Amino acid sequence: MIASMQRVCFILHVKKDRLAEYKERHKSVWPEMLAALSETGWHNYSLFLRDDGMLVGYVETPDFQKALDGMAATEVNARWQAEMREFFEDPAGRNADEQMRPLEHVFFLP
Repeated sequence: MIASMQRVCFILHVKKDRLAEYKERHKSVWPEMLAALSETGWHNYSLFLRDDGMLVGYVETPDFQKALDGMAATEVNARWQAEMREFFEDPAGRNADEQMRPLEHVFFLP
């Protein structure tokens, strides 16, 4: 039996002066990072970036908190987050995965 999937959307903000490099880094995400995402329940994961720095993330997962926790427990995620932290606007200096707050899902057309 296939577990039902949560559709999760979140918004982050990339620094405007880092947009080009942020996009370039995502052209070659580390294979071990991709494997860890898949193994911890991240499916159909997409990122969309607007020219003002608004980043919209979308993922399907059986349990978003479990997927976040699973990635947080991996060494590769710690390395990735440390390298990517400087790209994001956040006065508290948190990693991007610590800033992810799901938007309320109000409509779906299957």
